[in-house]
Amino acid sequence: MASIFTKIVNGEIPCYKVAETKDFLAFLDVNPNTKGHTLCIPKIEVDQLFDLDEPTYVGLMEFSRRVGIALKKAVPCKRVGMSVIGLEVPHVHVHLIPLHTMEDARFTSKVHLEKEAFETIAKQIADRL
Repeated sequence: MASIFTKIVNGEIPCYKVAETKDFLAFLDVNPNTKGHTLCIPKIEVDQLFDLDEPTYVGLMEFSRRVGIALKKAVPCKRVGMSVIGLEVPHVHVHLIPLHTMEDARFTSKVHLEKEAFETIAKQIADRL
């Protein structure tokens, strides 16, 4: 069965798209730790990061770097943290999280945003790519 991220890649589920290439997709996390929390994924469905072939792994890191730089320009924060956990969705994904304090990186509290806020943030990041 396809993961929720594969369904997003296939257009079956909408997302707040930030960036897209032939091989990768970046979109806002709908349950964000902080405003601007972005997920970067390969379009191919692979469960674990180190199971990616080397070109896809390196490509995902390069793509995530570009998105992270744009995210830092779009969302005021001390830094953009990066995390790869992957327990909640069996599809490799890189979390890019605007950090203000260490608590923002802990996945223990979430922020609530309305649809318009997600759309605005996605556009602000995309415009800086």
